[in-house]
Amino acid sequence: MLTFIICLVLLVVAYFTYGRYLERVCKIDSKAAVPSATLYDGVDYVPMPRWRVFLIQLLNIAGIGPIFGAVLGACFGPVAFIWITAGGILMGAMHDFISGVILVRNDGLSIPEIVGRYLGGGMRQFMRLFSIVLLILVGVVFLRSPASILGEMVPSISYWVWIGIIIVYYFVATLLPIDKIIGKLYPLFGFALLFMAIALCVVLFVGDYTIPAMTLKNFQANAEAMPIVPTLFITIACGAISGFHATQSPMMARCVNNEAECRMVFYGAMISESIIALIWAAIAMAFFGGAGELTTALAEHGNNAAWAVNHIAQTTLGKFGAILAILGVVAAPITSGDTAFRSARLIIADIFHIDQKSIVKRLSISAIIFAIGIAITFVNFDIVWRYFSWTNQALATVVLWTIVVYLNLHKRNIWVALPPAVFMTYICSSFVFVSNQFVGLGSTTIAYALGGVVTLLLTALMCYKLYADRKKGLIEQ
Repeated sequence: MLTFIICLVLLVVAYFTYGRYLERVCKIDSKAAVPSATLYDGVDYVPMPRWRVFLIQLLNIAGIGPIFGAVLGACFGPVAFIWITAGGILMGAMHDFISGVILVRNDGLSIPEIVGRYLGGGMRQFMRLFSIVLLILVGVVFLRSPASILGEMVPSISYWVWIGIIIVYYFVATLLPIDKIIGKLYPLFGFALLFMAIALCVVLFVGDYTIPAMTLKNFQANAEAMPIVPTLFITIACGAISGFHATQSPMMARCVNNEAECRMVFYGAMISESIIALIWAAIAMAFFGGAGELTTALAEHGNNAAWAVNHIAQTTLGKFGAILAILGVVAAPITSGDTAFRSARLIIADIFHIDQKSIVKRLSISAIIFAIGIAITFVNFDIVWRYFSWTNQALATVVLWTIVVYLNLHKRNIWVALPPAVFMTYICSSFVFVSNQFVGLGSTTIAYALGGVVTLLLTALMCYKLYADRKKGLIEQ
């Protein structure tokens, strides 16, 4: 319990301390012009109240990520608390905040355009394809999981009918101006996500539950196949650091009223997500009697995190918990899925400079995106999920290096981003050699060594760019 309390306090304190320090690093200017005013179009560039933008950002970046990921990550044991806390404060929230500020200062452009501006045209082209693929994968993942759950809840309506209903909703929500459905309903869902976490936190303190004491032991059933490094850092993404967030932030970067709102909207939303993940990791272990018992229970139910979430919520919170569980495992992924498709539309529009005021032009882009997404729904779900997790963290790594370059160009403290960038480079590199999803060498020693070599080479390449940029005295365009 003590480790959990310390981590919870650190997350809250970080918002008022490290968050303010990052504001100084970025030299936030509340009087600077923002995209919602300079590029207002009534569709995507629409100013909204700060509290509303915060709740939408939270829901967009969270979905089921800090719930499902935390439950699965809790199978590694209490070490998950350390990753969620340190990752959330020093990596995830920093990543979301500084990338959010960069987006606001660059007309709310999609993340591939921002990456290209700082890492070069070749990386821009790569990121355009990479981001669109990730977003469509997210859309499909968050389409199939709620459809499957709804099919179990209402067996009279088949799985594929639910797929069709959700797709129709996605299509409509993607086309409509952001303040129509997203601006009105999503703050309510964001509030419900927070309230659910708070209710479970109360249960942890007043109920007859014991949170396991801190240990670095790996409680996975097959610890050799799933070592803590790097697997834990891929399993728990949302809640610690997630590249998906950078694809969602442009939407809210187009809606903030001034730069001073960025700490609450971007840093605050990520800290809130980390708190949600911390609570879910704790309740998952405490509810089943420990990390090992949680691992066993999940294995008996096909490692289905949705089952665990539903069981925990209904048992601890009763009928009220059942309603919250539905919001958690059905509404949350649906809302993240539709914003994923919306973000894909915005990226394609930015690539080809297609004005989005016209509904016909929005429709033409959306039709292509959804056609691809529907085709992928017929692919085995395990295959889709298998590559989504790594792709997500790889994108976060690219964004971290973009932040390093941005800070370097402006002669600011690059050390807030450089260590996280190197760390995540190693995590993604070593995972390729550790996991059977990719190379799967079967030897963690060799995998770690090869991951280190790749990290050293990429870091050396990036450091050369940093030196060259400083020598040329480059500044932001």
